Amino acid sequence: MNRRVAVAAVLDIVSVVVFVALGRRSHDETTSVLTIAAPFLIALAAGWLVARTWRSPFAVRTGAVVWAVTLVVGMVLRHWVFDRGTALSFMIVATLVLGTFLLGWRALARRPP
Repeated sequence: MNRRVAVAAVLDIVSVVVFVALGRRSHDETTSVLTIAAPFLIALAAGWLVARTWRSPFAVRTGAVVWAVTLVVGMVLRHWVFDRGTALSFMIVATLVLGTFLLGWRALARRPP
């Protein structure tokens, strides 16, 4: 695995974990961060496969695919497999925060020095 792919993987994983940690903290959740993050981390892996992220890990277009798959598959897994809530307000916040995180670091990395 080349360095850019490894960095992108770490940044995407950190993005998902930070999203979950912030939500967990704001709702006084007692369940572990990794338990709550599991559906979105699984979905992130699926997003990486669908987008073939290893080909162009820093591209915003790649990030858009990763974001969409992570969001949709994560919500489906969270609701149907992990039996957790998927209220409309949560879906809106997840869409905005995951989009900001998964696209944001890519946009920052691609801007000229």
